[in-house]
Amino acid sequence: MYPSTSPEAGRDPWADDARPGPSGRAHPPAPRTGPDVDDDRPRPRRRGPRRLRGRGDDSGWRPDDESLDGADDEEEIEPVEVRRPLSLTVAGFAALLGVGLVLGAQTAGPGHRLPFAFVIFGVQLLFVLAWTMAIRPPALLVVAGVSAVVAAAADTAAVQSDVAGLAPLGYLAAGGFLLGVLGQLFRRVDRVRVTDSLGSTLLIVVGVVSFGTLIVLGRVPAGTQAITICLTAAGVALTVARLTDAVLPWPRLAPQVPRGAAGVVVGAMVGTLASAVLGSYLVSFTPTSGALVGLVTAATAVLADLAVGYAEAGRLMAGEPPTMWIARHMQGPLGGFALAAPAAYAMCVLFL
Repeated sequence: MYPSTSPEAGRDPWADDARPGPSGRAHPPAPRTGPDVDDDRPRPRRRGPRRLRGRGDDSGWRPDDESLDGADDEEEIEPVEVRRPLSLTVAGFAALLGVGLVLGAQTAGPGHRLPFAFVIFGVQLLFVLAWTMAIRPPALLVVAGVSAVVAAAADTAAVQSDVAGLAPLGYLAAGGFLLGVLGQLFRRVDRVRVTDSLGSTLLIVVGVVSFGTLIVLGRVPAGTQAITICLTAAGVALTVARLTDAVLPWPRLAPQVPRGAAGVVVGAMVGTLASAVLGSYLVSFTPTSGALVGLVTAATAVLADLAVGYAEAGRLMAGEPPTMWIARHMQGPLGGFALAAPAAYAMCVLFL
């Protein structure tokens, strides 16, 4: 057969749409479809699954960002083991510290201030040793030396001042803090870290001065009875809280802190009960006032002890090397009594 010679032969059927219509305008060409059509128009790129990068796993794929965000949430943090012998040891130390302070308070009086001052100074030296070794501020020896000097000066001012008040102790705390900071500024190695050491220096200096408030409290009327009730409540609360952690550390407050909420609550309650019982036997107190004063000091002591545990867990998570173990575990009870001392003074001023 011969090829057709008609004028319609060989005409592109799509060209008919390009002919002008009645209005004189050309119709736009119809879109061409089919598998044999070579369309070079840009098409949207189809996004596939993203690869997991930067997380130490190159073997898997994640379909979207939501799975990437939820990967970290699914990881469980293994809780720190609660060591029962350690909790029992800390409980025994808290009990001994409370008994020593309460018995030392019985020697306080108008003409017997020095024996109680020596007891307080010994506790202050323990506080300086434990907290400087646990926190390890820059220029550790400078901070420890300045804190010991401030402790001695605070006890002397509390004993020899004409009026029993906290103003001399406040001045000594401010002066000791400035001396500690200036002592670190003179050391070229620790000058860079002086900003980080402000908080630790302030804690140590204020802590040793806080014990001096017990000497001032022993000089006011009914102050010795207030010290007995408040320190008994604090000592019982700290001891019972640690004993409860050795038996039932539940529910855990944080996986990194080996403490339980039951110990904090039970300790504060038993300390309050002990202060109420003592209040019924002392002249200047009633069971109600004794329970109220004891509740404040007991709760303050156990919360300070718990805060020390959180601070230690934060230092370990930050990658800091652990310090002397005996200093770390003495830090909590000493911090609890240091914070309970000004609380006892405030409650005595308000209710007596």
